[in-house]
Amino acid sequence: MRNYEFTVIFHADDEKMKDGLAFVTSTLEKAGAKIEKQEDLGVKTLAYQIEKQDKGHYVYFELSADPATIAGMSHEFNLSTLVLKFLFVNPTR
Repeated sequence: MRNYEFTVIFHADDEKMKDGLAFVTSTLEKAGAKIEKQEDLGVKTLAYQIEKQDKGHYVYFELSADPATIAGMSHEFNLSTLVLKFLFVNPTR
């Protein structure tokens, strides 16, 4: 298990954000990732439009997961319409 920082951007709309957050947390738990910290950073203006959206709702996670599961989760997040953008970072490197 390695430690990761994970930031995800959802639609600024509250309903879509809640659905997206539920999807992300369930995907993380199904993959065996242990969420150590979750912080809601709120709605921010995006530097450029993503899917015709000017604003996004940011959520930051610190988690532990196997490196092999990160690729599978990334694939699921890429296919989801609930997630605008996401980034996994290994802070020890």
